[in-house]
Formats: sequence, structure tokens, C-alpha cells
Amino acid sequence: MNQLVSAARDRVRRGDLGSVPVAVGLVLIAVVFSSLNRHFLSAENLTNLALQMAATGTIALGIIMVLLLGEIDLSAGSVSGLCAVVMTLLYVRSTWPPVLAVLVALVAVALIGTLHGVMRTALAMPSFVVTLAGLIGWQGLLLYLLGSEGTINLPFDHGIATLSDTWLPPWLGWGVAVALVAVHAGASWVTRARRVRAELPAPGLWWVLARSGGLGVVLAVAVAVLNSDRGVPLTLVVFGGLVIVVDLVLRRTVFGRRMFAVGGNAEAARRAGINVTAVRVLAFVAASVLAGIGGILAASRLAAVNQSSGGSDILLMAIAAAVIGGTSLFGGRGRAHAALLGILVIQSITNGMLLLNVNSSIRFMVTAAVLAVSVAIDSLARRGATGDLH
Repeated sequence: MNQLVSAARDRVRRGDLGSVPVAVGLVLIAVVFSSLNRHFLSAENLTNLALQMAATGTIALGIIMVLLLGEIDLSAGSVSGLCAVVMTLLYVRSTWPPVLAVLVALVAVALIGTLHGVMRTALAMPSFVVTLAGLIGWQGLLLYLLGSEGTINLPFDHGIATLSDTWLPPWLGWGVAVALVAVHAGASWVTRARRVRAELPAPGLWWVLARSGGLGVVLAVAVAVLNSDRGVPLTLVVFGGLVIVVDLVLRRTVFGRRMFAVGGNAEAARRAGINVTAVRVLAFVAASVLAGIGGILAASRLAAVNQSSGGSDILLMAIAAAVIGGTSLFGGRGRAHAALLGILVIQSITNGMLLLNVNSSIRFMVTAAVLAVSVAIDSLARRGATGDLH
């Protein structure tokens, strides 16, 4: 117990508040909007919320990969739209099998990410400039591929479009929840056992059980609510699966540790023998691929691609979600679940104000205020951790 308290105190001193501020914010959002409109916490509205957050949340997951290195990707929105257009052209116009069309489109955006990474590393161009050029250029290529028609519809009754209209049966939804809790408990137990064997500080068994139990309660409530409407949407499962995969990569692999090392201090990482160039290039590749998956999910929900695919405020919302979820703009700190928490905050605010018929201008200003507060907290925490706060 004392070890946990000491570890928590050290994290606060370093400015790492974890998910606590976001969790508190979500509770406040739920209380405020449910008191103003009882439909906000209804099963139907929460199911719609789950559908709305999957595409942008996946793009935010890619944004986290570059933010961890202290970089930025302003082309994520355009890349997501371009991926969806390439997939649709192959699937609808060239009648390719949907799986093959998706794979080829993802390979195409992976090459785009590679190009961004090489320009950043080999030419020493700032990532802001590289991806700003990408934002404009890939949007232009999207418009060129669409041609004068401007819109291409996806078949409603089969293939890609059915992704957003597929719901898990109740028994499978519960099965996924139970499996997630079991895997989380098992992984936590194995990690604790290894730390004990290595004579390192380790949480008590009760803490491991409490964390897994808390996750179980959250998942049980979510599945129960979603099952009372149409069920657990497949797109939410895809998004959640990607969050888990990225989290495992960042926390359990050598590449993930190298990303945090480069984001924390690139020069120190280089002197330690880490190939900083390769890490940066792979981060941009991952960001582009995840943006492409987000674009495909968005096209599935709309059942079409058009000239605004990947446009509007998608990029800004993805970056805001990553930062609001707890990822530092200065690099070296963040977790994959920041995308889930951040997009949940963004979409909850948007959804709640839409229910109240709030003007778009107010919605944008409120979202901007939440983002500004999140960045301010991150900046103050960083300055306090380095002793620069006067």
C-alpha cells in the first residue's frame, strides 16, 4: 500500500495525472447534459455515440503515435479520406474483393507515411511543414481521383458499408467483455509476478484484482446499455481492438520503449544506440495506416465517399482527442487509451449540445476551451516537473 501511495505521489510530482482528469470530466459531462436532457444517457443515444466516435478515435490513435515523439501529423485527415477513396474506387469501380481493396488502400497510405517520415528524417524538415504539405497535396489527389462526379456510393447491402450496420448478438457482446477482463487480469498478474521475482516494487494482489474488477464493471455497464438498444456495434469493437493492440505495442515491445525514449530525449536515445530515424519513420507509417483505417470506418458509416471525406473538422477533433485524453504535445508521455478517452469527451460534448440544439459556433468554442485547458494543464505539469515554474 505504501509503495502504491509513493508511486502515485511521484507521478503527480512529475505532472503525470493519468486518466483521472478525463474521468472526472466525463462524469461532469454526463451529469450536466443528462440534467438538461434526459435522452442523453438513453441506450439509443449512447449507441449512436459509440458509432460516432470510432472513425475519429482511430485517427486520434495514429496522432498519438507521432505526438509521443514530439512530432505532429497535420495530413491525417486528408490521408484518411484518400484511403477511403482508393478503397472505394477499387471496390466499386474495379469490382475488387472488399478485403483486397482495403489492404491495397492501406498499403498506399503506408507508403505515404513512409514518405512523410523520410522527408522528416533525411531532409530534416519540420514535421509541421511536411504534413501541412501532405494535408494540401493528398486532398488535391483525392479530388483528382473523384473527378467531376464528386461522390461514389458504396453498396448498402453487402461489403464495406455493412461494417457500421453490424451488431454483435448479446451473448457475443458479453463474451467479448468477459474475455477482455480475463486477459487484463492475467496480464496484470503476470506483470506483478515478474516484478516480484526481479525484486522490484510491485502492487499488491488486491490492487490487481481491484483494477480488473473496475474494468469489468465498466464493460458490464457498457454492454448492458448497448444490448438494450441494438447491441454492441462492430465498429466499436474494431476501434477498441486497435486501442488494445497499440497499447500492447507501446508498453510491451522494444519498439514501444524506444518510442518513449526518443520522445523523452532523442539525443540521449541516439547515444544509447537506438535508431532514431527508423523509429520516427515507423511512427509516421503507423499514423498514416491508422488514419486510413479511420477513413474506411467513416466511409462505411456514410456508405459513400465524396469531396469532403477526411475534411471538415476531423483532423482537429482527432488532435484534440489525443491531447484531451492525456497525450503530451511535448513528447515522451501518453497512452493508447488516450484516444478512447479523448474522443469520448469530444463526442459527448458534441452530442450533448446537438441534443440541446446549441448553435455550431458555441460547440466549437466549448471544444476549443476544453482543448486549451488540457494543453495548459500539460504545460504547467511539464514546467513543474522540470522545476521551471516560478
